[in-house]
Amino acid sequence: MEDRWLSVEEIAQYLGISKDTVYTWISAKGIPAHKIGRLWKFKKDEVDTWVRGGKVKAFKAGEEL
Repeated sequence: MEDRWLSVEEIAQYLGISKDTVYTWISAKGIPAHKIGRLWKFKKDEVDTWVRGGKVKAFKAGEEL
């Protein structure tokens, strides 16, 4: 299993969303992200778990996470 950190661009491409949406999800403290220096990085398995947990739907509906 691949265990490398993904960039904002890579996670946006993986999820099929824009980079702006990724940054919005980060600022709303929704998507699991880690700040390394000035860059945001993601673990694919953490994001997959977050998506499967229904957090994306809750975020889109405007509910508190």
